[in-house]
Amino acid sequence: MNSISRSAPSIVGATRIASSQLVVQTRGRGFADLTGEVTAFVREIGAKEGALTLFIRHTSASLTIQENADPTVLEDLTTALARLAPENAGWRHDTEGPDDMPAHVKTMLTATSLHVPVIGGRLALGTWQAIYLIEHRARPHRREIVLQFTGGTE
Repeated sequence: MNSISRSAPSIVGATRIASSQLVVQTRGRGFADLTGEVTAFVREIGAKEGALTLFIRHTSASLTIQENADPTVLEDLTTALARLAPENAGWRHDTEGPDDMPAHVKTMLTATSLHVPVIGGRLALGTWQAIYLIEHRARPHRREIVLQFTGGTE
């Protein structure tokens, strides 16, 4: 039989909302680790208990939480996405180049928003987890991510 346990609940008195925008200049296709900047935002606003939402304002880039220990994981994920949405698949939408429609498909398969609990003033990420922006286009782009914390602060 499985063993299940739960920690005591943490009750937030006053709820506050804090928002910010993170601007990332990507280098082109690949993963950009946002964990440090997101952690700095949580610390700067004095977040204690609540939830952080990240939302990317684009349709050809996305967000994910993935392993941060072995870089070959990110390389393999890039390969997997390329196999799922190859550039030479005969896409009709190619106004911005052969990587445009595959980028839209890859965004649809991943996520445009993430929800991360904040407990005791820290992101409740696992030991090997990091928050990444995934750039699906070949060339560099300027990407905007909205950060919004809802919960208790200092």
